[in-house]
Amino acid sequence: MGIRCDDVVLIERAKTSDEPSVITVNCPDKAGLGCDLSRIILEFGLCITRGDSSKDGRWCYLVLWVVPQHSSLKVDWESLKCRLLSACPSCLFSYYFNQHSNGPSPSPLYLLKFWCLDQKGSLHDVTRVLCELDLSIQRVKVMPTPDGRVLDLFFITDGLELLDTKRRREDVCEHLTAVLGKNFINCELQLAGPEYERLRGFSDLPPAVAEELFSSEPSDKYTSMLQALSPSMKTVNKATITVDNLMSPVHTLLQIRCVDHKGLIYDVMRISKDCNIQIVYGRFSSSVEGIRNMDLFVQQTDGKKIVDPERQIALCSRLKEETLHPLRVIIANRGPDTELLVANPVELSGKGRPRVFYDVTFALKTLGICIFSAEIVRHSTSDRQWEVYKFLLEESSEFPLASSRARSLIVNRVRRTLMGW
Repeated sequence: MGIRCDDVVLIERAKTSDEPSVITVNCPDKAGLGCDLSRIILEFGLCITRGDSSKDGRWCYLVLWVVPQHSSLKVDWESLKCRLLSACPSCLFSYYFNQHSNGPSPSPLYLLKFWCLDQKGSLHDVTRVLCELDLSIQRVKVMPTPDGRVLDLFFITDGLELLDTKRRREDVCEHLTAVLGKNFINCELQLAGPEYERLRGFSDLPPAVAEELFSSEPSDKYTSMLQALSPSMKTVNKATITVDNLMSPVHTLLQIRCVDHKGLIYDVMRISKDCNIQIVYGRFSSSVEGIRNMDLFVQQTDGKKIVDPERQIALCSRLKEETLHPLRVIIANRGPDTELLVANPVELSGKGRPRVFYDVTFALKTLGICIFSAEIVRHSTSDRQWEVYKFLLEESSEFPLASSRARSLIVNRVRRTLMGW
């Protein structure tokens, strides 16, 4: 018993620029489905303004209202639909399918290697092209040379699963040639071999830098910035999580009130997935003066309420920390150089947060700050794994990097761009 694949994902495009588009998903349920779908939506540069989710343990019905993060963003709606369909269990499955059946195999990792002449803002231009082509950046290593050239190594996966074809590889190189123009030198695209494994590994950070970067408590400057966003935030500078086991005989009600940010619903879904919590019914209200309210009826994977006090405390603590402070941004000294560090938690599945590299390079480009080198690495702390973006910045007269004021401006611009403020 099943439904037609054409009816699994429906997208009703907005008729005007000030209206949201509506995405409806109606398919068999699986563990973490909401996280996977919201992640794909974030990858395509869309914000979820509100949503409704309903599950019965076998079937999932989800309605999401979405808008582009930027008015100039061009969304490939057909590609988005295909990606959402790929995350849904097969429409030919029975209602009584096995939730714990093996999911699709990971996408193969490709290495995009190209040479170009160094140019201010070119790193973001390349990143934008890759995002538009539905290519996800997994790792990056950007290495300048003394003669003014740059070697860029991008480890990517293909949302369309077509990089094994010559036509798709040529198309990627043609788009890079077009955006880089006369600064383009050469381009190669191939499966990433084991010889590049060292460029994908973990990185040790100096203890003092790691302590500042991964601190669970936001700084006073961060809290001050929240309060400047909206009058209501002057009194709401931290997330409020309420646990109620009296409202429903079979569900635990989680009520979340927090500052809204880009990817908030993805963050909540990700935490639920990683903590083995099923959102049986959820309502994500629209943001009002920068504040978002969410009502989630949840269960453990065994179908029971969350009654253990220690588990309630752990879940609430995780939600509070990552709804208020989901991305970490600092500037640190690296010998004589200045390094911008951005970190975000990695899903237990191993996936990092979408579009972080895009947002950081965009923020630095708008400030007119040149990136000397960049890389993406992984870092492990006692309780989780992190994706860390490392950017060595070039000194300029407009932004003397020894100045605390210049550093504060850079951190605030990057953080605001990442959070969608």
